[in-house]
Amino acid sequence: MSIKNKRKILFSRYFLVALLSLSLILSLSACKGKEVDVNNPLPDKTVADNDGDDVQETEPPEEVSPTPTITPDESVPAKSDIKVRALYLTGWTVGGDDRLNHYVELAKNTEINSYVVDIKDDDGYVGYESNVPAVREIGAWMNKYNVDKVLKAFHDNDIHVIGRLVCFKDPMLSSKKPELAVKNVNGGLWKDNHNLTWLDPYNKDSWPYLIDIAREAVEKGFDEIQFDYIRFPNDGSKKSMNFNSNGKEKYEAINEFLAYARQELPGVVLSADVFGIILESPADTEDIGQYLEYVGKDVAYISPMVYPSHYAVGQIVNGVQFMKPDLDPYGVVYQSLVKCKDRLSKVEGYKAEVRPYIQDFTASWLGKGYYQSYGPQQLREQIKAVYDAGYEEWICWDANNTYSETAFLKD
Repeated sequence: MSIKNKRKILFSRYFLVALLSLSLILSLSACKGKEVDVNNPLPDKTVADNDGDDVQETEPPEEVSPTPTITPDESVPAKSDIKVRALYLTGWTVGGDDRLNHYVELAKNTEINSYVVDIKDDDGYVGYESNVPAVREIGAWMNKYNVDKVLKAFHDNDIHVIGRLVCFKDPMLSSKKPELAVKNVNGGLWKDNHNLTWLDPYNKDSWPYLIDIAREAVEKGFDEIQFDYIRFPNDGSKKSMNFNSNGKEKYEAINEFLAYARQELPGVVLSADVFGIILESPADTEDIGQYLEYVGKDVAYISPMVYPSHYAVGQIVNGVQFMKPDLDPYGVVYQSLVKCKDRLSKVEGYKAEVRPYIQDFTASWLGKGYYQSYGPQQLREQIKAVYDAGYEEWICWDANNTYSETAFLKD
């Protein structure tokens, strides 16, 4: 090639670069003042009841954050060897012989093969007599059920038992040990809309208490530990909350707790409950410290609460708008989980399986025209949505444990 031709090519390249640069500058200038207001956008770095507070965003912020990369971990969290199809049961429910026997028979005769049973509920009480010194010190246990009897009844019938352990919503420990609680900027302890105090997730001094309870539960015979309320509070006056963050982000505290749990409970199957909206939004819109791409690093399963009733009127899920989400259980669950699967497929090293909580309760508080009575049909629609989205496991939630049992397939 001649020098003259080379110069022509170089000139053309320089001209193209200059043109592209000018175009970019003009584009950025045009966008000035029109940025998307993203609350707590997805952090661009690698990071080492359920209640009715899951308020959804009507129009989630545009997904503009880059896909995060989780540093691959050589080890894999311990997992169960069954595909869980479960119901949530309170301590009071399994504490009565009639109901305990009923649920044993239900599992023997239907597709149900597992139960989620409270270890410690959001009242702060362990549901059985605990020998954890710190629990006994503050009197944080109640005789709701005989744990040995319940576990034996289920295990004798090949029923998988998941222990639900509510973490940072703990009015017992936080009131008895105020140094561990969320503080009020005006002094004293912060309280939520139900006048309850919470543990400050930033304060690591409360973490051993939770892990000691989990460890005892595993020694008792629970097959898995499910952490619930692994988040910051999202109801009550947020402006009044005073955390001891030391410059750390909320999601860092949550993820560090789960990493600590995995370290302290080697070989134990761990799972974590998360808000359903985090499947849709790339930002921490609820300001609770949960990001889909990060929260599953140190657990075997995440359980997003994709209850249709908990999505706002007009909520957009995976590009589909739901004006009355509770009236479309299949659509809400399906679109949520499809979006979840797509996002997680882009995250290198993500090991957690997805095992959603689905709705088996009637959300009459939504008001006439915005809710429907949930029964077998609505439950089967959600189960179908789980399977159609490519997942195989699910847990039904009803705080009162009055389930649509005719919906479950016969064995």
